[in-house]
This record gives sequence, structure tokens and C-alpha cells, in this order.
Amino acid sequence: MDEPRMRYHSRMWVRPENLNANGTLFGGHLLSWIDEQVALYSIVQLGNERVVTKYMSEINFVSSAWQGDIIELGIFPVKFGRTSLTLRCNVRNMVTRESIITVDRIVMVSLDENGRPMEHGYHDITYARDRIPHRMKPIPRPEPHLPEATAEHEPLHDLDG
Repeated sequence: MDEPRMRYHSRMWVRPENLNANGTLFGGHLLSWIDEQVALYSIVQLGNERVVTKYMSEINFVSSAWQGDIIELGIFPVKFGRTSLTLRCNVRNMVTRESIITVDRIVMVSLDENGRPMEHGYHDITYARDRIPHRMKPIPRPEPHLPEATAEHEPLHDLDG
């Protein structure tokens, strides 16, 4: 492999609430864990707390995990873009020592205070805490548009009432 050795940044314990109907790790839980861990990694690398998932390449589950197993998530930076960071993620089962899934390409985008892509200015990986971002205000949400009550629009009523 051309890339440096992947660093395993976090571990998760497979609990009963993480299981599917087959009694193995539910893929949706695993994808959620991957997305969260990649976001946290990207926040530190890009120095911005507003980082979102833009793209995740094909996924292929090659093995699984059972209740009580401990899984490890490894994250490897592939490329810095102007507003993004592309990562690779491998998840392995510590008990069986098998790879569960590898996601070859996950693109995370840095956003500004208005929710638009923002240039981050980084080109290298940091292992220090020098890029921990400062807290931003929440992105303002538009007010919902509700039609005004007129003679043409009758008010909504409960079906019971």
C-alpha cells in the first residue's frame, strides 16, 4: 500500500441496541459512527466546527461484528482540497481481527457562518491541537412559511374533534 500506516482513532463497543435482525452489527449504526468520527477528525484538521459530509464512496460490508465485540475505526487523510478534505476509513473487528468495511473516499466540506463552502487554507495533517476551532453561532434557519387563514383556507382540525 502506498499510504502511510492507518491510525485507529476510536473504538466502539457493539451493544444490543446496535444489532440488526440477524443479531450482528446493524450497518446503519456503523455508517453513523463512521460519519461522526470522520466529522470530528475533519473538524480538527480543518480548524472549523462546521464540517459536513459531501460524499461517501461505495460501501461493501465484508464481515460483521457481534454483541460484545469491539470495533476500531481507522481514518487516513487522502487529499486536501480548497474547501474540503478527502479521507479513507477502515473499520476492523478487534475480536476477529477482520476488516468489516473500507470506505475508500469520504469528502468532508468546511462551511462558513452562512452554510456555504469555505476555503480552509490547509495542505497538511496536524497531530497537535493547534487547529481546534473557536465556537461559532448556529446557522440561522429561515422561518417556516405558513399560509394565512382566510375564508378560502379553513383552519385545520383534529380528526377526533
